[in-house]
Amino acid sequence: MKLQGTATVNEQGHLTIGGCDAVELVKSFGSPLYVMDEALLRENCRVYHQAFCAGGAGEVLYAGKTFLTLAMCRLVEDAGLGLDVVSGGELYTARRAGFPMDRVYFHGNNKTPAELMQALDYGVGQVVVDNLYEMAMLNNLAAGREVPVKVLLRITPGIECHTHEFIRTGQIDSKFGFALPTGQALEAVKAVIDHSHLVFTGLHCHIGSQIFELTSFGYAATVMMEFIAEIRRQTGVTVGTLNLGGGFGIRYTEADTPGDLAAYARLVLDTVAREAHRCGLSVPKVVVEPGRSIAGPAGTTLYTVGSVKEIRGVRRYVAVDGGMTDNPRPALYGSRYEAMLANKADREAVEVVSITGKCCESGDMLIWDIALPKVESGDILAVSCTGAYNYTMSMNYNRLAKPAVIFVRDGQAAVVVERESLDDLIRNDRIPPYLQGRS
Repeated sequence: MKLQGTATVNEQGHLTIGGCDAVELVKSFGSPLYVMDEALLRENCRVYHQAFCAGGAGEVLYAGKTFLTLAMCRLVEDAGLGLDVVSGGELYTARRAGFPMDRVYFHGNNKTPAELMQALDYGVGQVVVDNLYEMAMLNNLAAGREVPVKVLLRITPGIECHTHEFIRTGQIDSKFGFALPTGQALEAVKAVIDHSHLVFTGLHCHIGSQIFELTSFGYAATVMMEFIAEIRRQTGVTVGTLNLGGGFGIRYTEADTPGDLAAYARLVLDTVAREAHRCGLSVPKVVVEPGRSIAGPAGTTLYTVGSVKEIRGVRRYVAVDGGMTDNPRPALYGSRYEAMLANKADREAVEVVSITGKCCESGDMLIWDIALPKVESGDILAVSCTGAYNYTMSMNYNRLAKPAVIFVRDGQAAVVVERESLDDLIRNDRIPPYLQGRS
């Protein structure tokens, strides 16, 4: 497993993160356990801010769907980033954390009337409108308010990139946004201009996630700038903001080849500036929405090994005390991860095993065929790059409680999400009257 951020191996041969011994963390906080390297989170935010916001030209929004807690909201605010949210629950989290609402952009392909009212009540900075139904509803809800609502339009530019089909979003056949190649996007622009309680401030697109080919981002910027020029010709309106979404890929395993973040930023900013000059336009503010590339590398999940099953000549299964309930991505996407034994971090690999979870599902596999030191019950398995979409997609299948989340920094560990208890699992259960009173 490649060590990232502050991760090291100490004199006892144990993995340490943020100056904290992973073995001791499990003793103190239990397992499974999500461990977030706070210094790496902050560094990733800083690098993005430096790359895109130099001179105040751009804006970076952290994609909350990746990993969002009250503590993460505070960290993002400290780093000078804005926030991209996609639900009333994420909005509420940001509000309770005291995050500045004028730095929040509200996404979603099926926002409810209650969620839109929530956004208006909170004073959200921008609403990213996804369809005509939402556009009309938002205009009606905004009627009677003194301040019109600022909106971006989400555009699907017709760009397909090489990533998993479930996380490609820029192609025409997508549930998100207004299709550009069909003419629907231009119709949406004309429609939003006609709504008296909406202020059209710009465009948004997102071509997918876990993208390694930087040229895809440059092509998206070119296509969107050409559309901005078309909007100017057709309506006379100058688009002031171009939000190019996220999708910058990270390294999960040695097979992944992420690009250079600084090169990504230069490509996007230079392309927008060049196309603006070519088309005789002012350069719009460029907004990006990283999530995975900020939180992903900063997260490590710690498990305790339980049973070890040997099928001679076939496979050696190593079961841990978590699985698809705390990391459903392998089951959903076939995602791959690297791992190490945190209590044997200085030992050489001597066997190939497959890591399985404890759910009653054959598909509950975390890692197939990984080389590790001799694995024994009680060992601590550390799976890297689990900071993105693991906690946020966790669930209670088989009535398993969700793990705790901790931040580690300078040898100190702080709980940012408490481990669920058995009482938490039944907190919302109710027994109807006709089933009560039975022994």
